[in-house]
Amino acid sequence: MFIQIEPTSDIPIYTQLANQIIELIARGQLKGGDTLPSVRALASDLSVNMHTVNKSYHELEHKGIIRIVPKSGAIINPIVQEGITNENSRRIIEQLKPIIAEAIVLGMSPEVIQEQTTSILITLKGE
Repeated sequence: MFIQIEPTSDIPIYTQLANQIIELIARGQLKGGDTLPSVRALASDLSVNMHTVNKSYHELEHKGIIRIVPKSGAIINPIVQEGITNENSRRIIEQLKPIIAEAIVLGMSPEVIQEQTTSILITLKGE
């Protein structure tokens, strides 16, 4: 599992970590049932505080991406085959809307937004 933290980024480290784990799952490099490294081990590998990794794991658990099992660690939930829940769909739309609005305000055309979105999907799915 390759994760690279950018300490000078404006994005908090726990968010960087959560985002990269989500991306690894989306790319198929991590799969449902896989166990993530322990908080202590990952914190040591990344040279970050254990509380940072713990916060990231709890964020992933809150989103339903992993489950934390005492004494077993963090386990990736299988990708839901029957579709996304209404709650998760609403949450994702709420997060996308301000990003798309910002892109428009900064001058990105709807066509470029669609092209970039398609490019990201292709990259994540490895097509």
